[in-house]
Amino acid sequence: MSNLEALLLGVVQGLTEFLPISSSGHLIIVPWLQDYTFLQDHETFNKTFDVALHAGTLIAAIAYFRVEALVLIRGFVQAVRQRAIRAHEQRLAVTIAIGTVPAVIAGGLGSSFIDEHLGEPWMIAIQLIVFGALLGYADRMPQRRDLGDAKLRDGWYVGLAQVLALAPGTSRSGITITAARWLGLDRDAAARFSFLLLIPAVAGATAYKALEAAKEGLPPGVGGPMAVGTTAAAVSGYFAISFLLRLLRTTSYRPFVLYRYAAGAAILLIIATGLRPATF
Repeated sequence: MSNLEALLLGVVQGLTEFLPISSSGHLIIVPWLQDYTFLQDHETFNKTFDVALHAGTLIAAIAYFRVEALVLIRGFVQAVRQRAIRAHEQRLAVTIAIGTVPAVIAGGLGSSFIDEHLGEPWMIAIQLIVFGALLGYADRMPQRRDLGDAKLRDGWYVGLAQVLALAPGTSRSGITITAARWLGLDRDAAARFSFLLLIPAVAGATAYKALEAAKEGLPPGVGGPMAVGTTAAAVSGYFAISFLLRLLRTTSYRPFVLYRYAAGAAILLIIATGLRPATF
């Protein structure tokens, strides 16, 4: 793997992890378009490189929400010790913890099925379009509540929606924002809830996959590209968060809905014309 390829995939990961357009889908489609098969041919390293890229976006989220993250950690610890929720930050912390549970369980039980049966280019194209339409529909819902009004049941519903993001093309941020908007959270609150929910979910998944990768080892000469990819994901991810939150002050999620339609249609057209195969 070259440093340039690692840089490209790192930037793709950083941008698409936080923008509601599917990071896992883009990390499959970009090499597919290039006919780049290194990651496909080195399955063990592919998983390790995926861990490194997600570690980069985790760094971005923690860096951007460092103050909120510390407040929420403290609030969660206090709620556990008190066995009661007595403050806003405690309720939000427990809500996020509840939202993390479904994806952790589903990811642990269904990881083999996901790896073997999901993530084909034609599937990603359809999911980009379908879940883009759902995002567009949910974003027309009334903006009734801000993040301070998030309830425990919101965490459960958004967490259940996050399970769908295990399929490449759905988008973790996209489906959690869709669920949050459906529940009446305003656009800014939906994005912030999604990004804060990412921290425990990705931290747990990264730690688990890192342990697996450490056991399996790495092919020679990949240390440099991994460092480049991780750094690129962290930097681009930080700017993606900032960009999206600024954008939502003046507009809706419609630009991302339109992008998903265009990307999905383009992939299907490429397949239909025979330029690239529908499957691997």
